[in-house]
Amino acid sequence: MTDIAEAVRTERLLKRFGNQVAVGGVDLVVPRGSFAGLVGPNGAGKTTTLSMVTGLLRPDGGVVRIDGLDVWRDPVAVKARIGVLPEGLRLFERLSGRELLSYNGQLRGIPRAEVEQRAEDLLRIMDLAESADKLVVDYSTGMRKKIGLAAALLHNPRVLFLDEPFEGVDPVSANTLVEVLRRYTASGATVVFSSHVMELVERLCDWVSVMSRGQIVAQGPLDEVRAGRSLNEAFLGLVGAGGEGEGEEGLSWLGATSA
Repeated sequence: MTDIAEAVRTERLLKRFGNQVAVGGVDLVVPRGSFAGLVGPNGAGKTTTLSMVTGLLRPDGGVVRIDGLDVWRDPVAVKARIGVLPEGLRLFERLSGRELLSYNGQLRGIPRAEVEQRAEDLLRIMDLAESADKLVVDYSTGMRKKIGLAAALLHNPRVLFLDEPFEGVDPVSANTLVEVLRRYTASGATVVFSSHVMELVERLCDWVSVMSRGQIVAQGPLDEVRAGRSLNEAFLGLVGAGGEGEGEEGLSWLGATSA
């Protein structure tokens, strides 16, 4: 791999839960300014990896750097540079969308007038202006993802981490999210998002890291990883999907009518 300016790098990143190795020595690289996908089957270790990279889960070994800063040695500086939209998003549901953004801005130490201006911009761009004073508890899944993304972007982070951001989101809301993220990366910022939907990653990303069983099995520019195939075909080859007809004999009863 040629030298690149790195937004994210991990070295030998390790996490165990009891006797189970969830992440087994991962070396993840994400170039600065890229729209990067972290893909893998369910249980591959994507969420655990992102949780360690963003300082939400302490690793059992290895190093994580964001913009050259060690996540665990300089956590305050790192967290000022990143935005996070985690899987299973939890929000302060008894606040309105506007109040949620205001609260996040105050936690970040942004001046109130600046928070109000940024919140208005984000609410408008996310198509949430008409719902700004509605309680978050009454938001749909798509609206919750959009207000969560707005909160993650409010302090203008340099690197944005999204864990399954389009899960359960309607097409209209998904399109809004995509347009905001493309605008964000066009400014030179970096997006890292995990997914198991290959078509989505292929449409959005210019850099891909493929995880399987707690390991990175391939990573690099999208065209290099897929090597003339669709990303889905490349993915199935990399993660070792079962061959055609495998296991059919054990399902000989399936679909049979009862006597």
